[in-house]
Amino acid sequence: MSLFSRLFGTGTRDEDAPPPASAETYQGFTITPTPLKDSGGYRISARIEKEIDGETKLHTLIRADTISEFDTAASISLAKARMLIDEQGETIFR
Repeated sequence: MSLFSRLFGTGTRDEDAPPPASAETYQGFTITPTPLKDSGGYRISARIEKEIDGETKLHTLIRADTISEFDTAASISLAKARMLIDEQGETIFR
């Protein structure tokens, strides 16, 4: 891939994109694992959402950990998001 295609987002190949991971509901929060492609594997990442007072709040969890396989990274992303919810609850949106 050329420098310009990386800079401007053209020339990406669909076969390089990981499959979408399934969202789950945990204690009223919706967690969607979103592992990020990184050198050496996938970085732990998840989107945490919850509707509060009619407004959907969003928190993006990104960790430094990298895992070689997408499915494992998605599973660990869910576990880390659950742990964050257990520790902080709705305060993660502040």
